[in-house]
Formats: sequence, structure tokens, C-alpha cells
Amino acid sequence: MALTQERRREVFAALVAAQDAGLNVAASRKRVAEEHGLTAKQVEKIENEGLDAQWPPLDV
Repeated sequence: MALTQERRREVFAALVAAQDAGLNVAASRKRVAEEHGLTAKQVEKIENEGLDAQWPPLDV
């Protein structure tokens, strides 16, 4: 089942928050994947989509 854009944005925001809290990229992907029931690959794909589209919180 594909994730909605709203859900992907939530995952992206959690990823940014984890990195802002001091986790490195790999650790933040792992944590967010576990918390959201996703694979690390799915989180990486969402991360790239969010960066490309400048999703919040990057747009502030």
C-alpha cells in the first residue's frame, strides 16, 4: 500500500527532528523506520522526496 503524501510528510518531519536532536543520518533513518513501521529504504526515499520538495520544516 502506498503512503499518502500527508503520511510521507509526517515521516519526513520526524526524520528532520531526529537529526536536529543529534542523531546521524543512518541512526535517524533506522529510528524513524522502526517508529513508523517502514523500511530504511522507504524512509530514505521519503527523505529524498522531502528534500527535493522542501517540505516543512525545511520551508521555514
